[in-house]
Amino acid sequence: MTELYTGAREALRPLFALAEDSPVQLDSYLDLGRVLVARSGEEIVGHLQLIDTGRPCEVEIKNMAIREDLQGQGIGTRLVRAATDLVAGEGGTTLVVATAAADIGNLRFYQRQGFRMRAIERDAFTPATGYPAGLVIDGIELRDRVWLDKAARRPPLADR
Repeated sequence: MTELYTGAREALRPLFALAEDSPVQLDSYLDLGRVLVARSGEEIVGHLQLIDTGRPCEVEIKNMAIREDLQGQGIGTRLVRAATDLVAGEGGTTLVVATAAADIGNLRFYQRQGFRMRAIERDAFTPATGYPAGLVIDGIELRDRVWLDKAARRPPLADR
């Protein structure tokens, strides 16, 4: 089950930290926007944070994570679908997301959700931006950020 989260964001920090290697960066956006959560019973097992980009009709998935032992079970897909429906229902037309160019798993996941490459931001992950030097993901040095986007559309009436 997915729903909008109304509790204290600090309670979700361990989940947020799964998707953010910089505590400085996490502190800068933890309390922004809205958060959808996925629950298993009463327990929160995943989240997705949406923030406005400042561009008309565009919303960013700023942070998303699923509890590590539950990854690969469709929870992230359900959260992205819920976010897409929410944004479209509010008149939004575009969802954007950024991830590390080194994170092959994230790139694969987002493309499977219908996102397409939009831009590359070189040297986004440096000590100057709050990231420790020498981070490696999938054997690739963490340096560049890839931006992806997808159209947000209202689901057909039969699916609502």
